[in-house]
Amino acid sequence: MEYKELDVWLNSRKLVKMIYEDTKIFPESEKYGLTNQIRRCAVSIPSNIAEGCGKQHRKDQSSFFIFQEGQFMN
Repeated sequence: MEYKELDVWLNSRKLVKMIYEDTKIFPESEKYGLTNQIRRCAVSIPSNIAEGCGKQHRKDQSSFFIFQEGQFMN
């Protein structure tokens, strides 16, 4: 199964879109601070899933998914 078919990846993409929409209303003074940090954090979720799926060995894939689970839960 390709990562683009995984529910977790599809849901993470929806989350990214929601984050971008929600942060549009943040103050202009936060454009390069808090807004940027929140957006980069959200984008890292589907990015790490895609990167993890591109690994050759299951052990490498598992470490990416475990890391990502910790990121999402915090």
